[in-house]
Amino acid sequence: MIKITKKIPLILSVVSISVWGCASPRTNGSSTIRLMGSDTMINLAHRWAEEYMKVRPGVSVYSDGGGTATGIEALIKGEIDICTASRPLRAEEARRLAERHGYLGVSFLVAKDALSIYVHTENTVRNLSLAQVRDIFTGKITNWKTVGGADAEIVLFNRAPNSGTHFYFQEHVLEGQPYSPAARTMTGTQAIVNAIAENPGAIGYGGIAYGKEIAHCRVDGVAPTEENVRNDYYPINRYLYFYTIKEPNGMVKAFIDWVLSRDGQREVKKIGYVPLREVN
Repeated sequence: MIKITKKIPLILSVVSISVWGCASPRTNGSSTIRLMGSDTMINLAHRWAEEYMKVRPGVSVYSDGGGTATGIEALIKGEIDICTASRPLRAEEARRLAERHGYLGVSFLVAKDALSIYVHTENTVRNLSLAQVRDIFTGKITNWKTVGGADAEIVLFNRAPNSGTHFYFQEHVLEGQPYSPAARTMTGTQAIVNAIAENPGAIGYGGIAYGKEIAHCRVDGVAPTEENVRNDYYPINRYLYFYTIKEPNGMVKAFIDWVLSRDGQREVKKIGYVPLREVN
């Protein structure tokens, strides 16, 4: 965890995933918690909100998507209590938080995910090397025949630039290279899944909790399963985050503590992502 105040020098400390952290409540005196951010996490955030309100009926939890960048912007403006994010905070975002609030922000690992490579169920290509994935999404490979499939054009589907998934994929899979200009931008993961289900030549990417009706490729021979993700065998793993302005108290702290508890982590598994620890 890294935080800074306007009057105190920079303080560095490490928060492991086994230390259940805290969040930053808005001081509006209400019994409402507001989350916004990652579209990848929207179904999970909704589930956490629904289940938490069952055990804490006096608290209202509202969750919304819009993309990681949108959530971070709302957090900087003080409009929400928690930003849900599928990537780490950028240095510029932390700087803006510090300038406005006196803190660089506090991050919490709340689940583990993998970026799955989606293809149509009729596509015979079910294994791609990481290098082939990179060449497909940068536009160097444009025909399925090149990677052992049919002689057909590859139709690319991409997440919008405000998406943390878009940024993470570009940084970690494309190694910073630009996406192919032929890629079609979609507003969310489910939109990509729907488009691929209708196009046998299509390919896209997104979280492992999506796309039960399409095929998930192996990457370098490794399938994106819970076991492979948990043990870091699958090559495109990532954590999912909560971000708050500063350390919390009150109901926001209680909510994050619950999310990180066994009950909250069970919901991670039910949705299809990978909990931070083994849960029954």
